[in-house]
Amino acid sequence: MAAPKKGRRPTGAQGRPGRALAFILIAIVALTGGMFLSGHTTPRLGIDLAGGTSITLTAKNQPGEKNAINPTNMQTAVSIIERRVNGLGVSEAEVQTQGDRNIIANIPKGTNSEQAREQVGTTAQLYFRPVLVAGAPTTQPEPSPSASNGDKASDSDKEKAEDGDKASSSPSPSVSPTTQGRAVTGALKADSSPSPKASEAAAQPTPSASAPSAADIPADLQKKYESLNCSTPAARAKAAEGTKPSDFIVACDQKGQEKFILGPAEIEGTQVTGAKAQYDPAGRGEGWIVTLDFSSKGAKKFGDVTGRIAGQQPNRFAIVMDGQSVSAPTVSSAITGGNAQISGNFTQQSAEDLANILSYGALPLSFDESSVTTVSAALGGEQLKAGLIAGAIGLALVVIYLIAYYRGLAFVALLSLLVSAALTYTIMTLLGPAIGFALNLPAVCGAIVAIGITADSFIVYFERIRDEIRDGRTLRPAVERGWPRARRTILVSDFVSFLAAAVLFIVTVGKVQGFAFTLGLTTLLDVVVVFLFTKPLMTILARRKFFADGHPWSGLDPKRLGVEPPLRRGRRTPVAPTDPKEA
Repeated sequence: MAAPKKGRRPTGAQGRPGRALAFILIAIVALTGGMFLSGHTTPRLGIDLAGGTSITLTAKNQPGEKNAINPTNMQTAVSIIERRVNGLGVSEAEVQTQGDRNIIANIPKGTNSEQAREQVGTTAQLYFRPVLVAGAPTTQPEPSPSASNGDKASDSDKEKAEDGDKASSSPSPSVSPTTQGRAVTGALKADSSPSPKASEAAAQPTPSASAPSAADIPADLQKKYESLNCSTPAARAKAAEGTKPSDFIVACDQKGQEKFILGPAEIEGTQVTGAKAQYDPAGRGEGWIVTLDFSSKGAKKFGDVTGRIAGQQPNRFAIVMDGQSVSAPTVSSAITGGNAQISGNFTQQSAEDLANILSYGALPLSFDESSVTTVSAALGGEQLKAGLIAGAIGLALVVIYLIAYYRGLAFVALLSLLVSAALTYTIMTLLGPAIGFALNLPAVCGAIVAIGITADSFIVYFERIRDEIRDGRTLRPAVERGWPRARRTILVSDFVSFLAAAVLFIVTVGKVQGFAFTLGLTTLLDVVVVFLFTKPLMTILARRKFFADGHPWSGLDPKRLGVEPPLRRGRRTPVAPTDPKEA
């Protein structure tokens, strides 16, 4: 006799619910442990809750320039100011335009307000400095495709072969993204190979006795260079902090892939009269290039500098803005005539961004500090208190409804809400130091809205179970058979909520993004909790007599659900025949 076939488990059944419960418990313990190990036990608060400084800058034209205040220049200024503030270690700072000529910078509490005002209110300083020593940072970040970019410096009015001088560094992605996937070629060997040490560079001749060389580098600066770490924005911003144009400095490039010892500034950014991105007009296959125009004074200096640099090693000059190199091309001969071009593996966007940076050094646009306001956390604290009270009232009403309508099932819902709250709190706390996430008032609103989304998922599942019981099934098969339908409904509902949050996050700026981020995060956690906690817990409770027998306070009483006669452990109460012949 053939062995009976093994029966199929009902769709949606979960054979080992304890594993899922153990997994989510381990996740909560791990996140909580990470929270305490990191030393951050509370979420990072935004400026509206923690307080901070709000700085308003008003753009103005310099004498003789009437059309400098335009959207392009204003956006360039915003990106520069934002990078400066981020260099102070601030992750939640907001820098954005307001109207046609105002820029608002909101800097949260914990930042040196005087230092922030100095950084934000100062016009960008752009200088051309000779590179004396170049090399890899002490702690080098992960390689980036843009490391392969090779910029070239040459006369724009010449079409000779020597006009294609290569460059070793490229703008950072926040300023000028570069073509991806391009390998370093042999043509860039001189720039990508290790730079000479200070002692080696000092032995090389220089055309002019007055020209700076590695022998002029102060000993303390050499030590600073050797230990310079360019791996973080804060470290890159502080490398040349407090220096003067006439000083020797150490500097990083904007991606932290290279560090330099640079000589005193030879050309000021104000001597650049114009810079623009264009597709190679000569058709030599250079692609997108950036052209530079110098004033008469700047043209003479640029010719002298490039002529001198071409005869020494490393034959490079760095274009430095706010203490960081935005480009460090090599030259092989003097570039005269007041025109030059930088070419390489540029995309249109990267070329335009670099042109904006170079133009900003000569931009006839400065800012007046219109107002500096210390934002007190008192107002935000009062609003947060009111919001939390409203959230508590809403949560209490949800709990009362669950207990009154679902009775014993309310226990499952409340435990699920607690698990969701624990995951949300620990993750938000850890995201503060990790990515700079700050909890502001809109984010709190997003968390409160999530209570309703999470409770809705439980209700969908409970109602599916009740429908199965109304169809005459006992609790255990009802739990398993009701899950597939409830699962589809929950996933569709959460997908719509997450899609709305994602779109809102992409198309908005500022504090509204906090609402969208929190809403999206809690929606994802709702799926995790329902799949790994609520469903397994219901599977376990379905085996308990209190729920399986449909106790009046279980929320699954067949009489209350309209099932007649009541079901008990899978057996129907026999119905007496009405026909005497059947008896």
